[in-house]
Amino acid sequence: MVLTRRDTLLGGLALLGASAVQKPAFAAAASYFNGTAVDNGVTYKATNFAKIDPKWHRQVVKYFSTEPIGTVVVDTRHHFLYLIMENKTAIRYGVGVGKEGFKWYGRATIDSKTLWPKWTPPPEMRKRHPELPEFVEGGSSKNPLGPRAMYLLRDGVDTGYRFHGTLDPGSIGKDASSGCIRMFNEDAIDLYQRCPIGTAVQVLPHIADQAPQVSNATQVE
Repeated sequence: MVLTRRDTLLGGLALLGASAVQKPAFAAAASYFNGTAVDNGVTYKATNFAKIDPKWHRQVVKYFSTEPIGTVVVDTRHHFLYLIMENKTAIRYGVGVGKEGFKWYGRATIDSKTLWPKWTPPPEMRKRHPELPEFVEGGSSKNPLGPRAMYLLRDGVDTGYRFHGTLDPGSIGKDASSGCIRMFNEDAIDLYQRCPIGTAVQVLPHIADQAPQVSNATQVE
């Protein structure tokens, strides 16, 4: 069967991140989900972590950095987000990052956060994909932001990029978005709880090449 663009839209917006387009939601393997969970009155599909490569699981790792405790550092090449903790450790999350041509680097701060945010496709995305709706309500099963969005600003100006959840767990660990950093929904909820407004963020091309190899990682429940 040949799918039309309308079929793709009706099937879901899994390929769309806060600025991301990949593949239709119905194309994502059902095995990536296992049951449901409830968050702030919203029921959503729970990630089936048994089907996810353990390297992308949330875990505590040894981490050496000159950045202050509480800083978020993103290693875009290796698809990891680190939240720096005490005693030279960090919570490491697997993430999906921008596709070629959409990557970005630099410093920002989390200046706004939203539970179950509404998604409004940016104008440039709607030019590329005019079939997109003007907005998708928060909590909708077709909302590509998932349960949380953390908005990144630089010098008080919105960068247009966010940390957020995903409809496509299989995109974690890949260059998948149009610049936003996407996370497993459970990880987006976890990071949201740990990062107050004003959290410093640094997005780098890569850092893991220089990081010491550590085998005693500890999964974070």
